Amino acid sequence: MENFHILLSFSLLSLLISPRTATAQLSPNYYANICPNVESIVRGVVAQKMNQSPIAAPASLRLLFHDCFVRGCDASIMLISPVGDDERSSPDDMTLKPEGYDVIISVKAALDSNPQCRNNVSCADIIAMAARDAIFLSGGPLYTVELGRYDGKISTKSSVVLPQPDANLDLLTSTFAKFGLTQTDMIALSGAHTIGAAGCRSFYNRLYNYSPNQPTDPSMNPGFAQQLQQRCPRFFRPSDFAFLDTTTSRTFDNIYYQNLQRRMGLLGSDQVLFTDLRSANTVNKFASNQNEFFSAFVNAITKMGRIGVKTAVEGEIRRDCRFVN
Repeated sequence: MENFHILLSFSLLSLLISPRTATAQLSPNYYANICPNVESIVRGVVAQKMNQSPIAAPASLRLLFHDCFVRGCDASIMLISPVGDDERSSPDDMTLKPEGYDVIISVKAALDSNPQCRNNVSCADIIAMAARDAIFLSGGPLYTVELGRYDGKISTKSSVVLPQPDANLDLLTSTFAKFGLTQTDMIALSGAHTIGAAGCRSFYNRLYNYSPNQPTDPSMNPGFAQQLQQRCPRFFRPSDFAFLDTTTSRTFDNIYYQNLQRRMGLLGSDQVLFTDLRSANTVNKFASNQNEFFSAFVNAITKMGRIGVKTAVEGEIRRDCRFVN
């Protein structure tokens, strides 16, 4: 799956903190007496940003994945290093759109304008809530977000490593398994590609360089390949892109899986979910029943939100999401 990160190392302190202790602090009502209006404030800002830009929703959702799959869900993706040695400076995170960062910064500003909430809501929790609201406001499920994360203090370029967009099923499954996520979880979370887009570089080889005797990936629908070649010619511009779900690119639904059945998955790591018989049945289930997809997605993203949760001992609540206190 494109732009998913795997964790290479933990800080010594994080190894000393029991993951069970960290996740036990999470609660849907964590801010009930700290910032009672946190949910409505976050959703209001996300809705405003989505009205301003169609990129805001998928960009916000991608931030959550990119954050959780490196050092855990601790907003390390937001940190800016003065020497450029931060996660967002890595080649893989350079694809993240500024609209996603802007949503988080804007939510933080809105919360800080409320005296009761000021500097009491972590950036990590803001990312989790903004992603949920982007999903819901795009037509997806409304689910409860567990809250109570603290923000991490470390962000390094070298910690960002991820499977390539042409990753096979074994690599995708093993990557997610490192974080306690099953193959079904991985396939459900891949459904986040029902909104958003990818640059031509991410799937160029499927169009032109698949093999010496077969330039175009044979798992790709020929008509779909021709459409993509028009959007992404051999000498494409850096700004050229295609939608991950060409049918309903702004709606969070199960059409992504139906597209895989039609061999219209944009990335190789998308299409392999259907072409590999070990995962095809799950794709078929989600394609035929949107409620099944929504239920599996909520379960998977809730589990993902518990990865690497920081406690007050190892984290903080940043006054500015871009810098440690």
